[in-house]
Amino acid sequence: MRERQQTESAAEISNARRSGTGEALSRREIVSYVINLDRSIDRWHHIDSQAEEFGLDVQRIPGVEIDAANAAQWPDYDRAAFMRGSSRPMLPQEYGCYLAHVRALNAFLESEAECAVIMEDDVNLSADLVSRAYSAHQAAPFAEVIKLLNHRVVWFRPIARSVGGDVIGKCLFGPQGSAACYLVTRAGARKLVDALKVITCPYDVALERGWATGVKVYTLKDDLITLSVRSKESQIADRARYRSIKLRGFRKIPTHIWRMVELFRRVRYAVS
Repeated sequence: MRERQQTESAAEISNARRSGTGEALSRREIVSYVINLDRSIDRWHHIDSQAEEFGLDVQRIPGVEIDAANAAQWPDYDRAAFMRGSSRPMLPQEYGCYLAHVRALNAFLESEAECAVIMEDDVNLSADLVSRAYSAHQAAPFAEVIKLLNHRVVWFRPIARSVGGDVIGKCLFGPQGSAACYLVTRAGARKLVDALKVITCPYDVALERGWATGVKVYTLKDDLITLSVRSKESQIADRARYRSIKLRGFRKIPTHIWRMVELFRRVRYAVS
């Protein structure tokens, strides 16, 4: 199992990946992390075997398990704000997911890399994942986050195109959903770690909110990789669980207002 504390070696250089323009890529330019719970051994084996097959250097970030019994003691969780935006309280698994992504961002900041691809363990890797992600970064160096996989892309506004043909831009409608795979720069990671100290949204929603965090968030028009069959077995909750804790009727009015305001802020952000 790869450990993030490893330093760059001659072996890494000899196995270097290449960007769309042909230059060799090393850990000083881009690193890749996969968030994986200790109990999800099969998911890690799936990722690790694909990484070996494609010659990718993927480092594991241990996921965070949360005890549901201590929900009242969760630090940095703004329950009122979360309820207003999501019309329900945060689930323990969501809290753990949020903390795990922040852990991955901090691991990246401890490295010497220029940018990082952060993934969850329910994706399918591809041989050109890192090279195309880095090429997207080169095509849009102003972007501090580039989402590489989304649940939906609506009203897309193209801004740049990589040498690999991937189109980078912004969406005027959302949320796009999913934090399963994204590229982040050092500047973007620093801003995210600072802006997301107080939890007011699920992590995938918070990641997109560049208008609130100050992060320059962009997205690919087409997904760089796909979700694996394991994504159908959510480690957070199924739809029935979400429905059971959602607010109903007049109690949901603050959420409708919040989402309407968010849409206007998103549109303004996308065209800026």
